[in-house]
Amino acid sequence: MTQTVTPSPTLLSVNVNAVAYLRNRREVPWPDLIDIARAILEAGAHGITVHPRPDERHIRFSDLPDLSRVIAEEFPQAEFNIEGYPTRHFIDLVLENKPHQVTLVPDTPEQSTSDHGWDFAADGDMLQPIAREFQAAGIRVSCFADANPADPALALQAGADRIEFYTGPYANETAPEAVFRELEKLKATADAARRLGALQLNAGHDLTVDNLPALRRAIPDLAEVSIGHALTADALILGFPEAVRRYLRVLGHSA
Repeated sequence: MTQTVTPSPTLLSVNVNAVAYLRNRREVPWPDLIDIARAILEAGAHGITVHPRPDERHIRFSDLPDLSRVIAEEFPQAEFNIEGYPTRHFIDLVLENKPHQVTLVPDTPEQSTSDHGWDFAADGDMLQPIAREFQAAGIRVSCFADANPADPALALQAGADRIEFYTGPYANETAPEAVFRELEKLKATADAARRLGALQLNAGHDLTVDNLPALRRAIPDLAEVSIGHALTADALILGFPEAVRRYLRVLGHSA
């Protein structure tokens, strides 16, 4: 049975991996990642997300202290979210840079982007001590999850404070009946998470100003979305401040 949920504005965290990827194509210091992050946060975004990969093909490990510092010193109301696969090196990077949230994803190093959620039945025992280590350092733990109503209970058992829905299957459908089917899966999983009373809900992957409204109607208490590629593509035409403001309006904020 679907629960009645009070709608609330959804926070926007902007993933700046694409900006770093563009910078890394040449041995030049621009675009300046910190200047872009400032422009994003000045426009009203609620946070910055990065996904440092082992080969540093976009975010470099050396970017993390600078981003952490600019958020803490200049935008203390904003949040820093670091996502990645929890190798020991990644865990230590996160602990050194003290983001507000870590998002654990089941990526392999060669993947170009995240493309599925955790298999919590298989990986929950591995995730549990990692989640405890982050939480002991005051870092909120979110785990990447597919639209599967069985997963929220397993994610909670694995130590997650939040789950982040992998929304690629929904965002990449175009036929109305297929879009509806994917939304129903997400709704059912959100309902299962809510019944636990202890998990908040994030979402990310291929989200745009066009497909966000239906997602928010399906999950009106969505806490946060992390958006990078589509917002950056819009920013190439509009500039980052206006692109951010467009997304904020869609997410229920005055901008």
